[in-house]
Amino acid sequence: MFSIRTMQIGDYDSVAALMQETPGISLRDADSRESTARYLERNPGLSFVACIEQNIIGCIMSGHDGRRGYLQHLLVHPQQRKKGVAHALLESCLAALEQIGIHKSHIDVLKTNEAGAAFWQHQGWHKRTDIERYSFIRSADANA
Repeated sequence: MFSIRTMQIGDYDSVAALMQETPGISLRDADSRESTARYLERNPGLSFVACIEQNIIGCIMSGHDGRRGYLQHLLVHPQQRKKGVAHALLESCLAALEQIGIHKSHIDVLKTNEAGAAFWQHQGWHKRTDIERYSFIRSADANA
């Protein structure tokens, strides 16, 4: 059986390794230890890990802008999928957001991540067709 707990910066190495092993997840410079520490400090109690004993088998990170929640990096080790881990992580995250008054959340899914898209649709999330996301990198680093 697995347990869910709040993510701490001490979990970074395990989470980063899991991200690197998970198809459909993109690890960028913005996912560095320093950036992750800032994110967790800015959004306390909104990111979670799933564990079996001391081993991290899943993660979800989230934050908010005061109005909307933004979920990132929901991932579960491939051998632990289809056991309710992703759903439990998602529910933990949405409940924490709801406690601070955030009732609507968004997630970005890479177009190449078919398994991710299927998961979100199965959870009742709706693919937006009325908006497009634009990004701007204020750096020479394309992996920012």
